Amino acid sequence: MNIKPFIAAGVLSISSLAFSNWGIAAEHADHSKDYRTFHAGGKIDYGQIADSYSSDLVMYLAGNQFMVMEELIKDFQSKNPDIKTIYVETIPPGQILKGQILKQGQIDGKNTAQNPDLFASVNLGHLKKLKSKKIMSDYIIYVHNKLELMVAEGNPKGIKGAADLGRDDLVQSHPNPLTEGIFKFYGAQMLKDLGIHKKVTAGKECKSCWAVEGKTWFTSRHHRETPQRIEEGKADVGIVWTTEVVYGKREKRKIDGVAIKAPLNQQHRVGYAIGVLKTGRNIENGKRYLSYLGTKKAQDIYASYGFLPATEKELTLKPIPAAK
Repeated sequence: MNIKPFIAAGVLSISSLAFSNWGIAAEHADHSKDYRTFHAGGKIDYGQIADSYSSDLVMYLAGNQFMVMEELIKDFQSKNPDIKTIYVETIPPGQILKGQILKQGQIDGKNTAQNPDLFASVNLGHLKKLKSKKIMSDYIIYVHNKLELMVAEGNPKGIKGAADLGRDDLVQSHPNPLTEGIFKFYGAQMLKDLGIHKKVTAGKECKSCWAVEGKTWFTSRHHRETPQRIEEGKADVGIVWTTEVVYGKREKRKIDGVAIKAPLNQQHRVGYAIGVLKTGRNIENGKRYLSYLGTKKAQDIYASYGFLPATEKELTLKPIPAAK
């Protein structure tokens, strides 16, 4: 159906269409790629949720590292050929914790395992929660990241930095504050430090919605929605991880990045924490993967996608701090 005549006639508005259709479409765009099963021979299955119950290693990971996993898992399996199947989920970690580990969750109407072997988040508080439930005890920090602004190729709006998010002439696309830690823990703080949080968000907390009608959209999956909205002219700018700009340009997408100066970019706070769950079926395989993350090859693969390396001390297994 061609909706353009209806828009031109004023029967439908871009904002109303975006609200009713965009979130649903974006939530399911490339949806199965968030759930992958890697086989030792190189085959990759998509959206096989039942594999979370049967694979030799099951990992639920913060979604913003989705672009690294194919290369990383291929190298890991080449060094560990007995681990023949690895199920990897890459979605917002808050959603994983609340909706798939602490209670029975479903993906596309199918139950997903509550006991992955490994869980990773950009928020150590998530791991502290698992410690309080006696599900996890130790962790490492394995990489770092920082915030950046994603803009259209060539930066037609002349955006110079994070303070420009206070401009009135920009349509923005940001991660939602409910399930996406990038905004809940980092992007929101940056806007508060700049004194523009209320202007940009109107204090609203939702997902797949307009926080400020026609001005600020909150995504469901920012790493899929924001570049698409920018390419389609539905947004001018969005808060993303630096790694998502690197990946987008590698994929020849029509986007560019605008750096955010430290400490506003939060790089001093953003560490990816991972640990083995005591309830996992393949605990020893999980420990082998933790050891692998500390290797030069694994760190180099992450770095090639724009991630910042962890220190030797951070890569040393240590007890999860108690929640305060």
